[in-house]
Amino acid sequence: MMREYEEIHSVEELEHWKQGTQTLIYVSRENCSVCHALLPKVQELMEDYPSVRFGHLSADDVEEAAGQLTIFSIPAILAFSEGRELYREARFIRIDDLDHFLSKWTASSD
Repeated sequence: MMREYEEIHSVEELEHWKQGTQTLIYVSRENCSVCHALLPKVQELMEDYPSVRFGHLSADDVEEAAGQLTIFSIPAILAFSEGRELYREARFIRIDDLDHFLSKWTASSD
């Protein structure tokens, strides 16, 4: 099974998302084959972390939000807690590294 994500459509929505307790945001572009190949793997992994809010931001649709996050390469994955960025991985994203971070992060909030 793959976990569904919520689309982020504006800078205002992004700001709201960043203020959450445990938020993971996946950033991609339409013409990025790596982005499209990686997303299902991230969705599958996120099945194990139901407490983490999971969002998707298209850098094509909301360019100013990608700029605000200072994203220079995609795909990118960022984790936020109450406005603080706690994790960032871009271009070469390793699922096991993300899994390791998520398992420590979610365990520490119990």
